[in-house]
Amino acid sequence: MRRYLVVLAAAAVCVTGRVAAQVSVEDVRTDKRDRVFENDIKTQQVGADYYSEARYRAERAAIRKERNALEFTSNLQGSLTAFSESWQASGDNAIAILANVNFKHVFTKGAFSITTAAVAKFGYNRMKAEFTDEAGAKYEEGVWFKNVDEISISTSPQWKMTKNWSYGTIIKFRTQFAEGYSARTDKRNSKAPISNFMAPGYLDISGGFTYTLPSERFPLKVNLAPIALSAVYVEDDSVSNRYGVKEGKTSKYEGGFSVQLDFDRTWGKNGWLRYRSTAFSFYGWITDISSSQNFVPTPEKDKYRHVLPTVRWENTIDIKASKFLSTQIYFQLYYNDAERSRLQMQTMLSVGLTYTFKNK
Repeated sequence: MRRYLVVLAAAAVCVTGRVAAQVSVEDVRTDKRDRVFENDIKTQQVGADYYSEARYRAERAAIRKERNALEFTSNLQGSLTAFSESWQASGDNAIAILANVNFKHVFTKGAFSITTAAVAKFGYNRMKAEFTDEAGAKYEEGVWFKNVDEISISTSPQWKMTKNWSYGTIIKFRTQFAEGYSARTDKRNSKAPISNFMAPGYLDISGGFTYTLPSERFPLKVNLAPIALSAVYVEDDSVSNRYGVKEGKTSKYEGGFSVQLDFDRTWGKNGWLRYRSTAFSFYGWITDISSSQNFVPTPEKDKYRHVLPTVRWENTIDIKASKFLSTQIYFQLYYNDAERSRLQMQTMLSVGLTYTFKNK
């Protein structure tokens, strides 16, 4: 059997040769029309930045702080003096209280800026005054009497023309809180007051140009207003004649021009010394818009005449001893010929608590 297998294998080797095959492929023709491929997947570009509410609020807060400058200051001073009846030297029991609030806000956006300021001052003191009873006997009694009383509000929108020049308006209003009397005993004796709320009230409106000195050591602003209006309001008929308002009238309007100088500088790293000064002058070339001349009472028969310029010069020196303790020196010169032909002066020195807030 093995022999047959060997013979068959040998025969197979001999017969083996080259084997070839031929395959024919049919001619395939493709369609030459253009094919349009559509992509249904929507794409969206995503950057590295993303919206953050906290970041947005921080940016808005930074912009508000840059555009807004806010300053608030409040002062409270007081003194108390008391003596017993057995005190060997003469003395008078006295109480004095003075409150002062200052607010200033400056908004700036590009070439536009608006400054708003408000001042409120009120001082009361209590001292003994001498009275006479119905029987003619004299006696002493403590009486409250105001010595400082003022409300002042102002706003000034401005537009810059150059680095140091701007144009705009200044609007100022001032009056007082409570009744004022010539003497401490007038109120007890039922005498008429010499001042009251809106008696008088002053309104000054001016339009012109402001020059700012380019010096940090001498920060002075000069406002020149060729067009200005000065108004006086007296809502109490009993005091109208004191302020140049005609009898039976409650207001007076004058047209003219005005000049205002503002100075504000702080010394020291912590601002321990600050000096502020404002000088305002108004001259009426239309002495009374409602009539041809001003009304000024005289000892003789009431008559009309022109008046001199009105001048008001305020000076304030703040000296900080600590964060909450300060000394303030205030001095004012005031002249208004329609009210009084003499120069009026006020000086005040006070020491007490103070609080100041600034956002810058």
